[in-house]
Amino acid sequence: MYQALYRKYRSQTFSDIVGQDHITNTLQQQLINDRLSHAYLFVGTRGTGKTSCAKILSRAVNCLDLKDGNPCNVCVSCVGIEEGSILDVLELDAASNNKVDDVRALRDEAIYTPATTKKRVYIIDEVHMLTTPAFNALLKILEEPPPHILFILATTELHKVPATIQGRCQKFSFKRLSRDEIINRLKMISTKENLNLTDEAVEKLTSLADGSMRDGISLLDQCITSKEIDLQHVLDTIGLPSQQNLIRLLTAIGEKDINTALKIIDTLYDEGKDMTSLLNELSSLVRDLLIYKISPESGLINPNSDLNDLESLSKILTSEQLYKYLDSLGDAIFGLSKGNQPRLAVEMCLFRLCEKGVV
Repeated sequence: MYQALYRKYRSQTFSDIVGQDHITNTLQQQLINDRLSHAYLFVGTRGTGKTSCAKILSRAVNCLDLKDGNPCNVCVSCVGIEEGSILDVLELDAASNNKVDDVRALRDEAIYTPATTKKRVYIIDEVHMLTTPAFNALLKILEEPPPHILFILATTELHKVPATIQGRCQKFSFKRLSRDEIINRLKMISTKENLNLTDEAVEKLTSLADGSMRDGISLLDQCITSKEIDLQHVLDTIGLPSQQNLIRLLTAIGEKDINTALKIIDTLYDEGKDMTSLLNELSSLVRDLLIYKISPESGLINPNSDLNDLESLSKILTSEQLYKYLDSLGDAIFGLSKGNQPRLAVEMCLFRLCEKGVV
């Protein structure tokens, strides 16, 4: 059976986790020195390693042959936890188990000593989705935990987790992964999968991943319809417009040429391009152009952007126009998430951008 790449290449030890050394080193030392907390709170954006780190920690605390703070992944406990056959380690999704009765059932079960492992581990993903009564029920066992219990809570929205819960956990903040870290991982995976991934393609996948390793790997997985993966293949597979189409569209907007802009949108729509992705890509181009005009040496311009194109656009668009374009595009993108007529929303956005005297 085919296994998704993000699962196939999920980190199996703390040493495998990319870009979170400040967390993995601390956890390894706690395991080596037997100074583990009873509760951890992993915080960070999607795809930065929170769940992977939680799974590794759940194996490490029960490993029969710990190696420098890493689970051996071959002992009975490690294999059983990885396969899901050991019920002493339980992973819950708070989005679908968020009621007070769910937490009470967990609390009642947690008082019993583990059947086959050293510790009973509960991994609660998206913990911010719990209701207030459920948080209150969880707080009780976090205040007076049995010695055999370990809680690992994960969230992308820390502000929704009550301070009373935060105060009883060791909190670790996972940072967004850098461009180089994602590129290196994608290249490693493409080598192991015998893929010919071009530099332009991996740059585009990394840009779309936006600091999320899982998103980058999932996008690569989506593009594996052949062994040759170049930039055009990525754009066609994901439904993104080419850089030249974006340049033509932004040029038409800058010249207030609504007829040309509408024709470009019509062509892209007929080709099946995703309208939300189109506006996101156009926003990214406007952002790069603004940085090019204000701070060209900052190194923050997307590597996929052609400097010659940016130079040409900078002659017809002012910084004030670009600020207003970003505001209008942001409003349109937000509106697309709530509406069901994407083409109309994009066309209305173009009307506003091309209306003379507005921007």
